[in-house]
Amino acid sequence: MNDEAKILTIYVISDSAGETATKLAQATMAQFPTVEFNLYRKTFVTDKETLIKGLAEAKKHDAMILFTMIDEEFSALIREFCTESDLFNFDVLSSTITEIENRSGVKATREPGALHHLNKNYFKRIKAMEFAVKYDDGKDPRGFLEADVVLLGVSRTSKTPLSLFLANKNLKVANLPLVPQAHIPKQIWEVDPSKIVGLTNDPDILNSIRKERMLAYGLNPDTAYSDIEKIKAELAFAKDLYEKLGCVVINVASLSIEETASMIMNALKLEDHSYYTTEEE
Repeated sequence: MNDEAKILTIYVISDSAGETATKLAQATMAQFPTVEFNLYRKTFVTDKETLIKGLAEAKKHDAMILFTMIDEEFSALIREFCTESDLFNFDVLSSTITEIENRSGVKATREPGALHHLNKNYFKRIKAMEFAVKYDDGKDPRGFLEADVVLLGVSRTSKTPLSLFLANKNLKVANLPLVPQAHIPKQIWEVDPSKIVGLTNDPDILNSIRKERMLAYGLNPDTAYSDIEKIKAELAFAKDLYEKLGCVVINVASLSIEETASMIMNALKLEDHSYYTTEEE
């Protein structure tokens, strides 16, 4: 980036946690890897004084404003301010809410933070996360038979982060690290293969990741753990196991946690129930 390149500023303004608008901002920013951004969040804005102060700050930065305000008066205030100040603004929720009101004939509750109700669905998600922690790294093989998803993989194939990410979507996930010649719990062979996902990676990438991990611990990076031939042997062992199980296999080498999770859910035909508000038994 040259010296004259401009830093672009995005302000997220919300009457709740601002996650919806923030995710939109981040997804947009990701499409411009060579552009430098500043992202500011003004969340839980519930009074005019705080809102006007936030708008004034945004104006100083000539910012783009993404907002989620359920209060129609506050939304109108933002739009009016931005028009007068010649600032780009985008109301993330209103157009969709209005369309649903028109189609359904039902008025929206206009309740800030409705997405984060501590309802039955929320507590189900907490239980799923507790399950993921309890049955992480094969701590208790009994968890494999209770899980919605069973993740298998050699070290550093993102088993634990994936388990927690999927748990946030109300899925009970157990995982097992694979080591050649190590005992495979009998419960794995009793699990429906359609619930199992075998994770793999490219040897060179795994070698680099493991070396970095050892360095982070202040240890010698060149050990059996990061030896390329041993890594290839581990991956071959995992591949052979996956073939015997007949499970789905996903290479995580170039995938983010979000992308891998999406592929898992598609492959296993699982739905994301993390934001459902219906009270299902």
